[in-house]
Amino acid sequence: MPRLKPHPRRMGRTANYSNEHCSVAAALQVVGDPWTLLILRDAFFGVRRFDDWQARLGVARNVLAARLKTLVEQGVLETRLYSEHPPRKDYVLTRKGRDLLPVILTLKAWGDRHVYGETARPMDLAHSCGAELTTKTICETCGETIDGRELTPRRRETLNVGEALAASARAVERA
Repeated sequence: MPRLKPHPRRMGRTANYSNEHCSVAAALQVVGDPWTLLILRDAFFGVRRFDDWQARLGVARNVLAARLKTLVEQGVLETRLYSEHPPRKDYVLTRKGRDLLPVILTLKAWGDRHVYGETARPMDLAHSCGAELTTKTICETCGETIDGRELTPRRRETLNVGEALAASARAVERA
């Protein structure tokens, strides 16, 4: 398997990934903040209003406002006016936002397995068929379960994260 070049610099929690050429770094630039992931978790469970997130998460109002603004700018959430006087908006997952469901489910499964342990997990999710949901990553072509050792990275020439996110934001504005 080809070895990837190590990154010579350290990236902290508030790192700027805009010069990277990596889809994981691009995703982290948009949703890598812990509050953002919890906002998305709650959005999948039906939370749509600012005050509901603030009450559930206990996050500072300015932090929540900033995270919601970024999610809207990046096209992960969209707003829908539900009151004109005073103006109030619902925040609704877009298709781009709904595409993050596997990320949230995988993080939950990892936390269940490696933090809480299978018997102490804080929540079960039931599928509409009634069965408890179990996540699994499979190859869409052959149906095999994915094991990281079976993956081969193939680098491509592309925009850096900053350029790609700017292009993505422009596309959201035009939509």
